[in-house]
Amino acid sequence: MSKNKLSKFADMATYPHVFQPEDCSPTPSRTFKLKGRWAADFFHNSNPIVLELGCGRGEYTVGLAQRFADKNFIGVDIKGARMWTGATESLQLGLKNVAFLRTRIEFIENFFAPDEVCEIWLTFSDPQMKKPTKRLTSTYFLERYRRFLADGGLIHVKTDSNFLFTYTELMLQHNNLRPLISTKDLYGEESDISQGARVESQESILSIQTYYEQQWLGRGIPIKYICFQLPQQGELTEPDVEIELDSYRSYARSKRSSLDKAK
Repeated sequence: MSKNKLSKFADMATYPHVFQPEDCSPTPSRTFKLKGRWAADFFHNSNPIVLELGCGRGEYTVGLAQRFADKNFIGVDIKGARMWTGATESLQLGLKNVAFLRTRIEFIENFFAPDEVCEIWLTFSDPQMKKPTKRLTSTYFLERYRRFLADGGLIHVKTDSNFLFTYTELMLQHNNLRPLISTKDLYGEESDISQGARVESQESILSIQTYYEQQWLGRGIPIKYICFQLPQQGELTEPDVEIELDSYRSYARSKRSSLDKAK
């Protein structure tokens, strides 16, 4: 591990708003201390809690917190060296409605109680074109979100990936879930959002751009956005449809597979 990473981990160990695995790994006999108590014991208010899953550098978490003082925001990621950026910025800004949790998203339900969260943001998640159960909009993960997301809570998906966007749309259609907003070009002239659609989070959708989002836009790749409500009841099943793969894997990397489509 580089000295730079070690320095960042050492910094975050002193941050009062960062929770890392050594502090909070739940076990069958040990419940995470803030589960069900985030509002009362950490934020010290009753404002709604919003998660950014796979927050990376935390730009979106910090940006949302700056714009919406009446909500609490928690960025979640396993990459501590990346998270340091947003954690440090929020500390320097004196933001009291921000926290960061370093854990794998597969374990996310261990940290939040039923109905404790009102919204989830998924910003530029890995599309996981070969592994359906690893996609953060798969029914595998939606069932996890149901364990702590309020009934009808919002899920926002912002992505460069046409594969992930198409998969999410098909998953919603297959399960009779109607998106509140769906656009294949968020900043394009034809986008309902850019034309002033009445959406509570409109300001955050358009005004916050992460580092990677700027890279995609610089390459001419349109940004897709979809927002939907997740009910707590009803069986969720996966769509059995092949989807054309993205022609690239991630920024500055070529496509890894010779396949053209995947389920």
